[in-house]
Amino acid sequence: MAVTDSLVLSHGASGSLVGRVAALANCSRIATVGGAILALIAATSLILPHLSPYDAFAPAPTEVFQPPSAAHWFGTDINGMDVFTRVFYGARYSFLVAIPTVLLAMLLGAPAGLYAGYRGGLVDEVLMRLTDTLRIFPGIILALAIVAALGPSLLNIILTLGILDAAIFARLVRAETIALRKGGIVESAIAAGNPAWRVMWVHVFPNVQQGLIAQTSVRAAWAVRVSATLAFFGIGVQPPTPEWGLMIRQGGEYMLSGQWWAGLFPGLALLLMVLGLNFLGDGLQDILDPRRRSREG
Repeated sequence: MAVTDSLVLSHGASGSLVGRVAALANCSRIATVGGAILALIAATSLILPHLSPYDAFAPAPTEVFQPPSAAHWFGTDINGMDVFTRVFYGARYSFLVAIPTVLLAMLLGAPAGLYAGYRGGLVDEVLMRLTDTLRIFPGIILALAIVAALGPSLLNIILTLGILDAAIFARLVRAETIALRKGGIVESAIAAGNPAWRVMWVHVFPNVQQGLIAQTSVRAAWAVRVSATLAFFGIGVQPPTPEWGLMIRQGGEYMLSGQWWAGLFPGLALLLMVLGLNFLGDGLQDILDPRRRSREG
């Protein structure tokens, strides 16, 4: 992988969307595969539910647990609802959780990590102790406890996961800011008379953005997994919403009795989306992480 290709991609010098996609494909095949998986899921989630003759929310008591057939490609569930329609409709909820969660985590974590890494002192110490405290407990356990206390709504899930994940971005930005603070970029900016806020946001932050972006897809995969786990335990998105974790729980209860399709297909969809996000995240780290580039070079 060439450094120039990654620079073209990260700074948008290719001049067009097609050029950027081509640069991404040239830099990392695994990122291309992950991006293709996510694009396919996004496209089908927008198109297929509208083409389906079945309602993703309306029960059909006369169609309970119909096996996969030409009429119902993925069969029907315990409420008679078409699993195929609900699986692809459910992808919307996964994106609806993943994207705002990551944006909120970055919005909260990046400025905190930047300020703590640049200023140091008491602010840095408090931030590190807070993030260390959050890391003691598994994220899923904390999310379960908080959402159970606040109530099972989509907004509460996004807020909970975004706040918990902000610690990851804060530590990442802090570590890279400390490394840059000891380098010539910051010293030159201070010597030129720049105020602290300008040094942080104009000279330091652009140099930590690549590491930040490289983590977004991986953290989105975490948000999707935890959101599905919350729904699986009954404290996430509530019925009759076609959410994958909820569908896995409802269908999983009947797999041993022969109705395997109701839990299998949403499980495969969840696995595919998490796989795509992790592939994209790993590829972005290959492209944007200068330490990986130096090792490969």
